Amino acid sequence: MEPNDSDSPSTPPFTPSPPPFTPPPTGPRRQLRRPLSGRVLTGASAGLANYLGVDVALVRLAFVLLALLGGSGVACYLAAWLLMPEEGADHSIAERLLGRAGGA
Repeated sequence: MEPNDSDSPSTPPFTPSPPPFTPPPTGPRRQLRRPLSGRVLTGASAGLANYLGVDVALVRLAFVLLALLGGSGVACYLAAWLLMPEEGADHSIAERLLGRAGGA
């Protein structure tokens, strides 16, 4: 049996090409800052929650659990407090303590 011309198409089957790449929309750049409002102690939990887009209670709970399960929560909280600049400030507490805030 010979191949029939009607059985084999003369052009390859249509395969749609993927749409052109469009980058995601860019909004204002998120900054990791300790807010002036919504804080309980230093604002480290509130700032981290704002940055990650999660409820601040989850971040606070994570710090407490880490503190109870080995103490690393206290160290992480202190590091966040020292390294995260306050809202409206250009430099963190650590930068000011090390003397790097004024270009020194």
